[in-house]
Amino acid sequence: MSCQNHCLPIATRGKSLINITGEIKRLVSASGIREGLCHLFIRHTSASLIIQENADPDVLRDLETFFANLVPENPALYRHRMEGPDDMPAHIRSVLTQTSTAVPIANRQLVLGTWQGIYLWEHRDRGSEREVYVHLSGE
Repeated sequence: MSCQNHCLPIATRGKSLINITGEIKRLVSASGIREGLCHLFIRHTSASLIIQENADPDVLRDLETFFANLVPENPALYRHRMEGPDDMPAHIRSVLTQTSTAVPIANRQLVLGTWQGIYLWEHRDRGSEREVYVHLSGE
């Protein structure tokens, strides 16, 4: 069995969903792994990873609107404000989504559905340098 680890740096520009599917597919292809698992982990507490619709951008916009309403950026609601009024809401959004995900590998490809993409979801207003740790294992 082969195991490979990669650290994928991703620069964000503030609140947004960034499609990282292509970068992950390239790592899987270059790995030579035919059958196995691709595990992704984001090393941050104010951003997350999701697998979501990649055909209609309205889905992503609706998700952003829903989370903005679900977790308001009202400083009066939170004690933790050391890093700005968007920090605690970003932590809550991260808890409600996920910081890791796994996708099977078959025939040297990610086993994603036709309309699925892998996204880094930046929850902070300002941009940041994020890191997604990619662990590939299999044969």
